[in-house]
Amino acid sequence: MHELALIESVLTMVKENAQTNNIKKITIIKLVVGKFSMAVPESLQFAFEAFKDEEMFAEAVLEIKETPIICQCKACGHEFEVDDTYRFKCSQCGDSSIEIISGRELYVDYYEGE
Repeated sequence: MHELALIESVLTMVKENAQTNNIKKITIIKLVVGKFSMAVPESLQFAFEAFKDEEMFAEAVLEIKETPIICQCKACGHEFEVDDTYRFKCSQCGDSSIEIISGRELYVDYYEGE
């Protein structure tokens, strides 16, 4: 379960940045997670609850925005969303030469604190 390591890294990064900015308490952390990153939002939430035992994160809430996999066909230029079957073929022309333009994201969009 790589979500544990991901959340541990996120909390370390947020903590270091918060300390640099004299923030003592984190209230919200917003993550953007692309569907193709293979990070499971429910597992990230579970890991967050397990690792937020520090006083700085005691009342923090993890918000997760999951972004879809969006591809662009190299043959016809059509942009399309890849559904849960993970078929990477153009929905317009059927060509399989595509470029993934969204869905790999995994980053902290923002955090709030006091």
